[in-house]
Amino acid sequence: MKAAKRLAATFFFSHKHAQKAAVIIPTIAYQLAIAFPRIRDDIVKVIENDDSLLSPRKSHADQMRELVIKPLEILRFREKPYAIIIDALDECFSSDEAARLVMLLTDTLAGPDLPFIHVVFTSRPEAHIRAAIPTGVHEILLTTRDEDTMQDVRFFLRTSLDKTRTIRRAVFGQPPFPWPSEDEFETLVFKAGGLFVYAAMAMNFISAAGRHPQERLELLLREKSTVGADTDQLYRQIIETSGDPLAQCRMLASIIHLRYPLPLTELQDLFYADERSLAMMLEAFSPVILNDGVGRVEIYHASLRDFMRNPLRSKQYHIDRAHAEEHLACCCLDFITCQDSIQTRAILAPPPVYSYPYKLWYLHLHHAYPSSKLRNLLSLFADKTLRYWVQTPNIDGSLVVNPVRFARDICLSWVIVLNMLNY
Repeated sequence: MKAAKRLAATFFFSHKHAQKAAVIIPTIAYQLAIAFPRIRDDIVKVIENDDSLLSPRKSHADQMRELVIKPLEILRFREKPYAIIIDALDECFSSDEAARLVMLLTDTLAGPDLPFIHVVFTSRPEAHIRAAIPTGVHEILLTTRDEDTMQDVRFFLRTSLDKTRTIRRAVFGQPPFPWPSEDEFETLVFKAGGLFVYAAMAMNFISAAGRHPQERLELLLREKSTVGADTDQLYRQIIETSGDPLAQCRMLASIIHLRYPLPLTELQDLFYADERSLAMMLEAFSPVILNDGVGRVEIYHASLRDFMRNPLRSKQYHIDRAHAEEHLACCCLDFITCQDSIQTRAILAPPPVYSYPYKLWYLHLHHAYPSSKLRNLLSLFADKTLRYWVQTPNIDGSLVVNPVRFARDICLSWVIVLNMLNY
């Protein structure tokens, strides 16, 4: 579509960046200005006359009218269709918000004086999203069971297994003997069920360094499944064979409950006491975790996030929010208190360069289970670091006083609850 010059604009939602919903219309306007140079000056002039149009407080309807509809009316041509793609609608919106956005875009872009534009929304088939789609919007259900998809997954598995067989000479010999058997291969294809994410995770599991591929394949095929693409079962197997399932689950839950994704180096600093578990988790789930060693580490496939959050799916490996936040609060406080006084002063001195633990320790504390470990760390933090913060006049009060007051209220609530429980 882009190569054919039919793509007018795109927008991708991510659950980690919900605030991006506020900039959807300005982003579309920016891309329209690039796609249609004739209206670029008009869009710029509108913003110069009223820069509040870029504000998150401005209504989407006002933004749409001034930044999109009026400039497009200048074009007027309708000879060939264009497309605006809104990807992953289910990632950020409630049903009401999704409905408003769909109605706004479909209604306003259907005017007779505008270029002919298709608006394409993609989403998982969540009930609240399907309920939000107004009548008259054409719905296309995508399936993983069509013949082409199944053949693509079959080809991927065959190629990946052959690659494993070729490079693991110590296991399969030289030249390598045939592997796996046809029955094993067909069973694996069935279990993949047309899902590339399952196939990629399965191959990552089978070909893990230091593990025997045949043993891992047998372990994977041993669990019987009545349906293909049982990713929940696969995730449980990966955790179970990790050597330390609790640490693996705790690390996954912590990554999910971070307020925003962090670069690998910052994650290693935050989880320095458990860096081995972090490395093992990132390796085991690499097909569904974005980690190139440069950008931010983020779980980008919703199936893993949903699996960890739903106790009916993760079962014995479920970590509830309170305990995930407790782990994060402990890591933040431990990170802060372990800094020596010179390093702490360097971090807190103006201009402020606040790392994740310094900015968000109190928010994790707010939702955390009050374990004895967390209470001990909090006591140490208050005695060693908090005293310095309060006594230092050049620290921004909004970054210290407000979090301290917030944390104080949390701790007072803890005292009441713990006294009631006779702790």
